[in-house]
Amino acid sequence: MELSARQLQIVELVKANAPITGEQIAEMLGLSRPTLRSDLALLVMLGLVDAKPKVGYTPGSSVNTGSQASRKLLGLKVRDVQAIPVVVRDQASVHDAVVALFLENVGSLIVVGEDGCLSGIISRKDLLKFTFGNASASSMPVSMVMTREPNVIHVTPEESVIDAANKMIHHQVDSLPVVVPVKSEEAGGRTRWEVVGRVTKTIMTKILLDLAIDR
Repeated sequence: MELSARQLQIVELVKANAPITGEQIAEMLGLSRPTLRSDLALLVMLGLVDAKPKVGYTPGSSVNTGSQASRKLLGLKVRDVQAIPVVVRDQASVHDAVVALFLENVGSLIVVGEDGCLSGIISRKDLLKFTFGNASASSMPVSMVMTREPNVIHVTPEESVIDAANKMIHHQVDSLPVVVPVKSEEAGGRTRWEVVGRVTKTIMTKILLDLAIDR
């Protein structure tokens, strides 16, 4: 993965002006602070900048992408870290989904059709909003509650871990389905996505911890 021009510019600003706050960086670039949030999070993850509470951003211990930890991180693919997907069928009931969430101790469930292809995703928040004050909700199918496939952010096994992390940060999601494309004759030859795994914030945290210990 190559850093964007803006990310490289941020690194140079931090080197030249450290310690510097996110607000100051945003002002120098003529952008809003929220716009830079994903860029700063990625640079911290790569070790190119460090974030110090009440101080600001300073040059990271990995001041260039040639460091051992950065090379390991940049070389990691989703396939190297993905976990087994936790799925429910699209005709499962909301009650079944609630039970599965707690039994599996996960924050979201991947919803699939009979062919194992991605239909949607459903989170604890989705279920809470749908069932709160709705006595009949538990018997309804999860397809009525889920975020549907065209709007589900996902990754493929060949994408980099950094790209997956960037998607999670940018879209503010806790996990991503890992999918591979398949042609579906039933869908008129349209490409569908077979679910083969998942990537979570917990996995990302473990990767960072492992890299920190190995450095």
